[in-house]
Amino acid sequence: MLLLIVGIVAIVLIGEMVAPFIAALVLAYILDSPVVRLRSLGVNRFWAVCLVFVGFLVLFLIVVLMLLPILSQQVTQMFVELPNAFGVIQSFASQLQEAYPAVVTGSQVNQIIESVRGQVIEWGQQVLRFSVGGGISGLITIVLYLVLVPLMVFFFLKDKHKILNWCAQFLPEQRHLVETIWGDANDRIGHYMRGKIYEIIIVGVVTWVVFVIIDLKFAVLLAFLTGFSVLIPYIGAAFVGFPVALVALLQWGVSTETAIACFAYAVIQALDGNLLAPLLFSEVMKLHPIAIILALLVFGGIWGMWGLFFAIPLASLAHAIIKAWPKHKSEES
Repeated sequence: MLLLIVGIVAIVLIGEMVAPFIAALVLAYILDSPVVRLRSLGVNRFWAVCLVFVGFLVLFLIVVLMLLPILSQQVTQMFVELPNAFGVIQSFASQLQEAYPAVVTGSQVNQIIESVRGQVIEWGQQVLRFSVGGGISGLITIVLYLVLVPLMVFFFLKDKHKILNWCAQFLPEQRHLVETIWGDANDRIGHYMRGKIYEIIIVGVVTWVVFVIIDLKFAVLLAFLTGFSVLIPYIGAAFVGFPVALVALLQWGVSTETAIACFAYAVIQALDGNLLAPLLFSEVMKLHPIAIILALLVFGGIWGMWGLFFAIPLASLAHAIIKAWPKHKSEES
């Protein structure tokens, strides 16, 4: 409990400063599994680390050099086309008013349009502040991540046992409970994080293929968002569903094509939640949906996006602690 409290307080106070360290630690934790598999095949640990690290660098460079420019271009294009949303929304609201005059009034239509216009202007101002005011600092942050994170990942993998032995000297000699909790949580969290990577890739690629087939704009950007939406169970699917519906509405208006795009997105999310996720995670994550939602609310409220990312692993750690906690049975008199 003391280790958990110290860790939580440290992340709350200095989490933003040590974000590259945390990112490298998470990546090294995920990449350690293929290193262990290569070691089981008889490969020397140093060469196993080098092979896995080179593979990681290749994928990292592919994402940076190929995917990020496309995402940046589509985000910019989306903001350029956002003003067109006013006409589409106004036309849709007018149709609603004509169809249901007793329910939708002219003042309500104007209020909706003004609300959307104000939100779009606010988003545009935030993007402008980020691109102009935070350009230099943002560039420095990107360079730090591009250089420091891969470097720290390599040393985490290479000196894994040295680091663990150094940390172990600060723990008490009698630490059976800690080892029991860590053994249970390590299996669950490791399986969960590796499974999430597979799930992100599969959902993202399938979504991109489907959106390309139906000729939906910003297919790469929407597929990227849909893939990463699986990190936030229940909430992520609903959150990303809004931009998918908005883009389809801007492209085709109120039409059959828009309905097909929304239906396709719903089918992908349904197949992911009811088929893919159970196959990937099986019985590893034995957490009730209420516990998952509570963890998302608590840790997301504390750490924002980092909290949403680590909510389920932290909930699994809490579950392991509760499971290992000594239980006293009352004696019947």
